[in-house]
Amino acid sequence: TSDQHPWFQLARKAKTGSTLRDFYVWSDTSEMYKEARVIFKDFELSNWTWDPVAKAYYWHRFFSHQPDLNYNNPLVRKKIMRVINYWLDMGVDGFRLDAVPYLFEKEGTNCESLPETHEYLKVIRSYIDSKFKDKMLLAEANQWPEDAIAYFGNRDECHMAFHFPLMPRLFMAIWMEDRFPIIDILEQTPSIPDTCQWAFFLRNHDELTLEMVSDEEKDYMYKVYARDPVTRINFGIRRRLAPLLGNNMRKIEIMNILLLSLPGTPIIYYGDEIGMGDNYRLGDRNGVRTPMQWNIDRNAGFSRANPQRLYLPVIIDPEYHYEVVNVENQEKNQASLLWWMRRVIAMRKRFKSFGRGNIEFLFPDNPKVLAFIRQYKDETILIVINLSRFSQAVELDLSKFSGYLPEDIFSGNKFPRIKDAPYLLTLGRYDYFWFVLKKEEETVRFRKIRNIPEISGSWKTIFTGKTKELLEREILPSYIRTCKYFGGKCQEMREVKIIENINIKEDLCDIQLLLLTISYTIGLPDIYLLPLSFSSGDKAESIVIENSQAVVAHLKCDNTEGIIYDSIYDEEFRKHLLSMFTRKHTIRGLHGELITYAGVNFRKYKQKDLFYAKSHVIKADQNNSSIVYGKELIFKLYRRLDEGMNPELEICRFLTEKISFKHTPPFLGAIEYRRHGHESVVIGILQDFVSSEGDAWTYSLDSLGRYFDCILAKKCEIREAPEVASSRLEFIFQEIPIFQEIIGVACLEMVTLLGKRTAELHLALSSETEDSNFAPEPFSLSYQRSLYQSMQSYTKRVFALLRKNVKNIPDNQRELMHLILPLEKAIIARYGDLFKRKLSAMKIRIHGDYHLGHVLYTGNNFFIIDFEGDPARTLSERRLKRSPLRDVACMIRSFHYAAHNALLRYAPMRPEDIPVLEPWMDLWYRYVAGAFLRAYLETVAHAPFIPPDKADVDTMLKAFLLERAIYELGYELNNRPDWIIIPLRGIKHLLEIK
Repeated sequence: TSDQHPWFQLARKAKTGSTLRDFYVWSDTSEMYKEARVIFKDFELSNWTWDPVAKAYYWHRFFSHQPDLNYNNPLVRKKIMRVINYWLDMGVDGFRLDAVPYLFEKEGTNCESLPETHEYLKVIRSYIDSKFKDKMLLAEANQWPEDAIAYFGNRDECHMAFHFPLMPRLFMAIWMEDRFPIIDILEQTPSIPDTCQWAFFLRNHDELTLEMVSDEEKDYMYKVYARDPVTRINFGIRRRLAPLLGNNMRKIEIMNILLLSLPGTPIIYYGDEIGMGDNYRLGDRNGVRTPMQWNIDRNAGFSRANPQRLYLPVIIDPEYHYEVVNVENQEKNQASLLWWMRRVIAMRKRFKSFGRGNIEFLFPDNPKVLAFIRQYKDETILIVINLSRFSQAVELDLSKFSGYLPEDIFSGNKFPRIKDAPYLLTLGRYDYFWFVLKKEEETVRFRKIRNIPEISGSWKTIFTGKTKELLEREILPSYIRTCKYFGGKCQEMREVKIIENINIKEDLCDIQLLLLTISYTIGLPDIYLLPLSFSSGDKAESIVIENSQAVVAHLKCDNTEGIIYDSIYDEEFRKHLLSMFTRKHTIRGLHGELITYAGVNFRKYKQKDLFYAKSHVIKADQNNSSIVYGKELIFKLYRRLDEGMNPELEICRFLTEKISFKHTPPFLGAIEYRRHGHESVVIGILQDFVSSEGDAWTYSLDSLGRYFDCILAKKCEIREAPEVASSRLEFIFQEIPIFQEIIGVACLEMVTLLGKRTAELHLALSSETEDSNFAPEPFSLSYQRSLYQSMQSYTKRVFALLRKNVKNIPDNQRELMHLILPLEKAIIARYGDLFKRKLSAMKIRIHGDYHLGHVLYTGNNFFIIDFEGDPARTLSERRLKRSPLRDVACMIRSFHYAAHNALLRYAPMRPEDIPVLEPWMDLWYRYVAGAFLRAYLETVAHAPFIPPDKADVDTMLKAFLLERAIYELGYELNNRPDWIIIPLRGIKHLLEIK
């Protein structure tokens, strides 16, 4: 205790031999316990100090103002039990047993780690275990490993113990650039009971102790880490981590990687996570105990007190000044040490091998590289650390893991497969790798519905603590990969994090609306929306049977078995979404809020009894989820989110509230997520539901089916497709009676109408001159050069992907692929025509992802829908103004896809008819595309966004058609390799290769 403690004040005045006097250790002489070392040799000459009041010497192992309690006194032990009880009742999780080896004294010994100490620890442990659950004892015993292990007892003393000898050897290894000190001390460390754990650390509140090193090692450490004698104290060095390592960020990172990689529990000293400095001139060990640096305010944000009243002054050294090194600054900088530490710790927590696994050292020839295996059950981690300030190469003997695939834990990148031969790695200065070694079959993705461990209370507790970590680490990534709306299937997912959780609870609706950030090994992260519900009994069974794809996990909650599933399949949630539009609705989440608002066209629905109408989810292969209410409303719930103005909301409001364009469903309202300091995020929009007979894609496939049937019926009369000269762009513009008869007048009329509606859309979008978001802008040579640059860069990326996937191309498509593969430069040359001279054209807002699937067919008309643009692009990119001929090119390519898709449907049923139908398929595409284009150009005649020169129109359309075909090639390579024949044939056609 302190010498000011009431116990000591009573003891020094009590009679010799009394119980109160014996609260401390007294002697008439300072000659007792001579074999006990003086620990604070720089401050104390003896472990005994004379007390003039008691007229006796009292015992202290540290400072003279810190007298030692006498644990041989039963009353002391009883009082200490009360202290323990007091704090555990209050709720603390455990105790660090400070200087635990020095509790008892015995003549003829060094007074350290005596049997009496261990007996007393057993009593304390037994008492705590009998009265409390989940409490911990951590031994601070600065001893060699073989002595420190005694503090675990037979699982009946301390749960944990600090491993003091390792710490200085980590610093030795990094300076010597040699792994030997680390391996040497860990090989001397005995195994411990499986219920116990070592605690490792780099720095703490005391000096960097050198008690557990040899004299030679101590001399070396002083020379390299404490050249200024003032930094030395007792048996160690009084410095923080960052100054010890010269504020070298690479060294700081590699030391923390060492700490977090080794077998045990890492303990981090406050301030080291931001690289705080020290002030060793404050005396004693106070230089490493200065106030935590939170921000640039008074006293570094630690206290509002007068700075002269602080227990110690804050750091004002220019290199570590609290205005530079503080939490607030580093919170704002994702590249800071604080954020690096958070990421590494979070990654470590994902793998049990780090905390529980065994360790097996590897011994490559290069001593500057430390390599070892951490293994727990079926989980295997390979750690490789370069201790040198220079780059190093190392060959590892991993033959026992032959066939395994190393996957970098941080990036998710896969490294070459391990073979029997030595495995070569190269590492930069102070570099490191954490690999998880996976068997080949483990890397195959599969969907398995997981069980969440049983919980008590509300099912929503799964979004806290370890269950939340399980959701983020395993359950949500597995589920999201299987969702139709997930656009990152071709990318390697690195991690999933819940960044927002909004509780929507009203009447029977009780859901959690999650915003997930999904990070990949390459590229920017995405944000996805996932509403989750819990159901049990018949309702859960019904969902499993009818919508099994919606089930995220099984959960047992308060003995009730049920499922966690996508709330879009919950009727109550769908009802609640619609009811939110009857008033401006706000629901708060953890960080932001949901805002619902209605458009001007929603007024006509407020009096209707729509909110009791049955709803259902459209089961289509969409990027989002759409809910239909009765036959009057449709709500589109966006799944992939982005901050900023949503182009669909913007264009729909413009077309239906400002322009009164009649061929798209009116905008009725929207739900947005808003967070202070961020742009709003559109969650979903409400529109009129258009009763239709399907989309234009389905209509085209039906028309093609009839067209093919007609050809086969007449194949005796028309033995082969006639040669017809193309008018422009290889399309057929002239009317040919035989085609009109076979295709059908009705089909051609509808294609012509679609061309007209497309033109009317572009005329409407270009009609605004005041609103800068919609006002047309002229082409310029600079823009045309930029357009070329974008096209050629994307083409190069797709051709690189094609070359990479040559082996994956189906055999029946390789001949065509090898024909196209050498034509990369020819394609780019075609793009070059775009900037040979200035084009007299305008940029306007366009649809952006215009194909047959985004047009509804009503039986006698077309409605254009889904203005959100290409979901693979960012919102800001989708809002860029472009030539409307891009939309035209997309629709023409959609006709090409429809023709091939219809033919592929015939292939399994009547393969012998394919050679007959193929040439007619090509003629259908050219004729229908010609009819569409002719109607479009006639309707937009003299519009400023179309060049008056036909040659310029042809130049632009050819470039946009080629660009779209290349886009399709990249998409199919990533998603449907069997389909690449369609874009390959399109490229061949556009390049006029016979």
